[in-house]
Amino acid sequence: MNILNAGLAFLIAYILGSIPAAVWMGKWFHNVDVREHGSNNAGATNVIRVLGWGTGIPVLLFDLAKGWLSTMMPVFLNAADAGSGMLVNFQVAAGLCSIAGHIYPLFAEFRGGKGVATMFGALLALQPLLTVCCFGTFIIVLLLTGIVSISSIAAGISFPLFLFIIFDTPSLFLKIFSIIVALILIVTHHKNIKRLIKGEEKKLITFGRKV
Repeated sequence: MNILNAGLAFLIAYILGSIPAAVWMGKWFHNVDVREHGSNNAGATNVIRVLGWGTGIPVLLFDLAKGWLSTMMPVFLNAADAGSGMLVNFQVAAGLCSIAGHIYPLFAEFRGGKGVATMFGALLALQPLLTVCCFGTFIIVLLLTGIVSISSIAAGISFPLFLFIIFDTPSLFLKIFSIIVALILIVTHHKNIKRLIKGEEKKLITFGRKV
């Protein structure tokens, strides 16, 4: 175990998470701060809604990539022995640092997004098959409702359910992380939940078409 390398991994993870692709791409290519339009959120969904799929998809892929890369940092920096429980714990911590960076970005006045894509990237590094199952939940709910927020919440809640019921793990940190992810998604979507209750939440797609 190398505490210095682990600390460096956490710092890099937060910095990577803080790269606000939605904000920067909106300003660079459209002269628009997406945080001032749509849902006022610096995430891929709002970018798609405000600036279109051509800008939104690269933002989505970047946010996924930074979550994956951040979570792999303890591995790349040899923070602990390969295959050890401590390495998994360090990866979980790095993933949380990346998510924190996305929600409270150092490079965007600490006003970021909800962290959904970054969370998926982190989960992909930790549990690829489980992540596929969570993504399947997201897609099914999205096709049924057309609403990204409720699909994201459903996918987040499915993470601890799948982990505890189907994909067991010896890592207590990973189990705690799964619960934290679900809670973070609920908390960061509190405005969406209020709109859902009022029936005011907008759909992103209706039978495959943007609305």
